[in-house]
Amino acid sequence: MPSQTVPTSYTTIAYDDVDVPVARITLNRPDQRNTIGPLAIGELIHAFEAARQSEATRVVILTGAGAAFSAGGDLSSISGGTEATRSPIRPRSLSDLFPAMHGLGKPIIAMVNGPAMAGGLGLMIACDLVVASDQATFGLPEIKVGLWPMMVMSELVRNIGRKNALDLMLTGRHIAAGEAQALGLVNRVVPHERLEAETLELARAVASNSPATMALGLRALYHCQDMEFESGLTYLEKELGKVLALDDAKEGIMAFLQKRKPEWKGH
Repeated sequence: MPSQTVPTSYTTIAYDDVDVPVARITLNRPDQRNTIGPLAIGELIHAFEAARQSEATRVVILTGAGAAFSAGGDLSSISGGTEATRSPIRPRSLSDLFPAMHGLGKPIIAMVNGPAMAGGLGLMIACDLVVASDQATFGLPEIKVGLWPMMVMSELVRNIGRKNALDLMLTGRHIAAGEAQALGLVNRVVPHERLEAETLELARAVASNSPATMALGLRALYHCQDMEFESGLTYLEKELGKVLALDDAKEGIMAFLQKRKPEWKGH
């Protein structure tokens, strides 16, 4: 059933979990190119928690309303301005959001409909998979206004390496979808008019897998990413034991041997 923790309305985002097993979170400030500040981040964390608690939700799509995915941080809030504060949810920071996304235990797919810049690019990279329109553009222009993408950098280097990350951060240049895919920022580039259909197809394909196995796998991936090699192997061996103990693992093996579609129990 749809989650019970979503407020009647958010101020900066929209949340929809009616189309199970896929929930959708939309950055919903199109007139401001979906910039994100502390309030938007707090609402995103709240919405991801709602998705985590929903047993029916297996995959989350994150996208932007209007012509942009996200232009990045709300500079007015950085410079001392204020966001709309009608939401009952407390403001948070990217240092809270990225761990919440990696700890969700459910795949997050970014559906990038337009520019993904600065903190918006960081938000996109923090997703597990990225499907981008062939019209989307990407960049880290912070250096142009005397800033540096400090927290985004932690996600960026893990995804595309130090040299490619420094190229984007030091030049502030914008890149097209094809180059973003070549760098490893994007999984798939699709025609703009096919973006929603292709993303939903991917989301439903991923959602057909065991939710229990995906949860263990995703959390293990993010937990071990900075471990030393041998320590990581030891940790992952224990996590493999947890996977093998799942009813879903037993069901999956049996279904394979019996040449039928598995019926996941979620545990």
